[in-house]
Amino acid sequence: MILSPSILSADFSKLGEEIKKVEPFADWLHIDVMDGNFVPNITIGAPVVRSIRKITSLPFDVHLMITNPEKHFIDFVEAGADVITVHAESTTSLYRLVKEIKKHCMVGVAINPATPLCMVENVIDEIDMLLIMSVEPGFGGQKFIERSVEKIREARRMAGDAIHIEVDGGINDSNVAKVIEAGADVIVAGSYIFESDDYRNAIEKLRKFMK
Repeated sequence: MILSPSILSADFSKLGEEIKKVEPFADWLHIDVMDGNFVPNITIGAPVVRSIRKITSLPFDVHLMITNPEKHFIDFVEAGADVITVHAESTTSLYRLVKEIKKHCMVGVAINPATPLCMVENVIDEIDMLLIMSVEPGFGGQKFIERSVEKIREARRMAGDAIHIEVDGGINDSNVAKVIEAGADVIVAGSYIFESDDYRNAIEKLRKFMK
């Protein structure tokens, strides 16, 4: 089981400090890249990823919520990404893009809540991870979409044990158990951790269900 805190909900005025607070208790660091086009919000780019690469050895789980990811993914590889996840909905050449990313690092494919799993059937044997979005992408702090649980279950049946199933959106200590039971093995949590008074305590509550 892998816990990947999402810095989308961190205080960006002291991002380095925020990362250091979760570093001892995290497995990966989830980094959401948004372009204001594929999703309505705008976050960070490769220069910020390169900067924070200098302060932590945590694997970088970079989630590209951008249009034309084939034009930009290499910038994030060079900035220090260990995993790059692209959206099935963001490109017309998903298979080719997956093969290109895999030459450089681990590759994941994400699907939005309304996107059926059939969209990734032709790449499921090529990827290292499938990311099931359990909220609409673009903003932190949203409520978990309950229908995601069955989608996770179906994804695990389709993929078997060959790849990671990651879940991102609205994860907290009241729903993480059913997400894991359904087949997820990479858990992304943002606001639940970074909006708490005690990051370690919040993470430990999640960890209880991740054994």
